[in-house]
Amino acid sequence: MSPDRRLTVSVPTAQLREALVELAPGLSIVEWDMSGPPPSHEFDIVVPPYMSPPSLLRRLVDVRTRLVQSQMVGYDGVREVLPLGVVFANATSVHETSTAELTLALILASQRGIPDFVRAGDEGRWAPRWHQSLADRTVLLVGYGGVGRAIESRLSGFEVTLERLALHGRTDETGTIHGIDSLPRLLPVADVVVVVVPLTPATTHLIDDSFLSSMHDGSLLVNVSRGQVADTDALMAHAGSGRLRLALDVTDPEPLPDAHPLFALRNVLVSPHVGGMTSAMLPRMARLIDEQIVRMQRGESPINVVLPDRHLTGT
Repeated sequence: MSPDRRLTVSVPTAQLREALVELAPGLSIVEWDMSGPPPSHEFDIVVPPYMSPPSLLRRLVDVRTRLVQSQMVGYDGVREVLPLGVVFANATSVHETSTAELTLALILASQRGIPDFVRAGDEGRWAPRWHQSLADRTVLLVGYGGVGRAIESRLSGFEVTLERLALHGRTDETGTIHGIDSLPRLLPVADVVVVVVPLTPATTHLIDDSFLSSMHDGSLLVNVSRGQVADTDALMAHAGSGRLRLALDVTDPEPLPDAHPLFALRNVLVSPHVGGMTSAMLPRMARLIDEQIVRMQRGESPINVVLPDRHLTGT
């Protein structure tokens, strides 16, 4: 493709449109949140709304689209609805930093009893109390993709013993990355278990009664992956008894209904799936889209492709 080829891109918000105009002033940008019929039947790149359900991609069935650039890292449920001939890329490089920040915030708030202090403050009470440290604890990181590595780097200054676990065991420059078969051995020794895995059939309800029963009394489970990775009934049983503590950025169902019993548990900290919702997202998302535009103009393959053209792959 000629470098001066004028590409047409749809974006869901005025803010993202303005950010792209600054990076790629010669671009033809259409604002479309995909809630209604497409304003055109041909786009080079379509950017769906952030946190939109995969079903929205059915809007593209009669649209000629070379690339769908998601604003999320996860892509569970997309394959089932993505029209043939469309390439789908995720938002790797956009959310890792913010999600890692939130993960550390959830761990520190839970370990140091920040919710207890906030509740006491709301009641006008001075309520000092001893709490767990993060230092000298064993942290088990279940999942070692981009977000897992970002969490690892931020834990490096907290004087923890870090155990890393991925689907397949291997070693890197810092030591052992355990395989999934080591999970039953590692869960009982971990003081903090952070789960950051993609949602797949294999990881659905990975956090079940057996998983939670293997964690020792008083330990903390942090889930920043997807709500369906955990069995909510099992979470309620183990947290409701007071045996385990939970810090959850994701839930099943989601959003968590008003007055759900998880909200009432003082040993449970819930944030409403806001891992990527920071000021860092918009400029990073715009830079990723700009990178895809430049690559498309050069005739190069897009980056972050997680679902290639099934016409070509036969899947």
